[in-house]
Amino acid sequence: MSTSRGRRALRRWIPNQHGAWAMLVVPFLAGALRAGFDGWHAVLLPAWLLAYCTAFHTQQYLRLRRASRNPRAPRRHLAPLTGFGAAFAVCAVPLAVARPWLLLAAWCAAPFFAVNLGYAYRNAERATVNGIAAVVPACGMLLVSYRLGSGTLDSDAWRAAAACLLYFTGTVLHVKTMIRERGSETFRVASAVYHGLAVVAAVPLDPWLAVPFGLYFVRAVALPARSARIAVVGAVEVLCSVLLLAFLV
Repeated sequence: MSTSRGRRALRRWIPNQHGAWAMLVVPFLAGALRAGFDGWHAVLLPAWLLAYCTAFHTQQYLRLRRASRNPRAPRRHLAPLTGFGAAFAVCAVPLAVARPWLLLAAWCAAPFFAVNLGYAYRNAERATVNGIAAVVPACGMLLVSYRLGSGTLDSDAWRAAAACLLYFTGTVLHVKTMIRERGSETFRVASAVYHGLAVVAAVPLDPWLAVPFGLYFVRAVALPARSARIAVVGAVEVLCSVLLLAFLV
């Protein structure tokens, strides 16, 4: 019984946006692997994941305060919000002291977080614009991780970040086409066109990127014609994310 309660509690605390984890981890690892690991990476990664968990529960609290008639619904997010927020502060304070420029990086991410809060308040988290707004700071973490390892930013870092942005923006369109907008011809065409243009945009960044982005285009065109289960869609996206990481490093 206690194990069952523990699992339920864990599910309430850990964000259920499974696709977000690859978006959080892949740019971070790409930056660290390209620039070289620094000891502070071991602090930055948990701080980054804790920041996401804190942001998730903040958004859910705001959303449910307005959308739910049950006053207990938003309050369920207060304990995770407080717990994750406190743990984030424990990691973030020494990072900010050791690398003050991280405060500027956080400031740059703040407008995108504000957009996410606005969509959460309106109970419109699934909006395409909101998804893309979340992608930008996640891909920006590649620049942060890279600078933490190398001490500077160069064109190599910016090209890698641009490749991440191209890919993860495409996942927003593709996953919507496969799940929430299944059957929508508009989304299917928009996703296919975007992924075709992404191949063209990726080649100047690195000619080798034509390989993974060519495969992403094929999956964007071929998969919507099949009735794939959500688990299959998720598994394909995980493989695509790993493929991107492999080509970036």
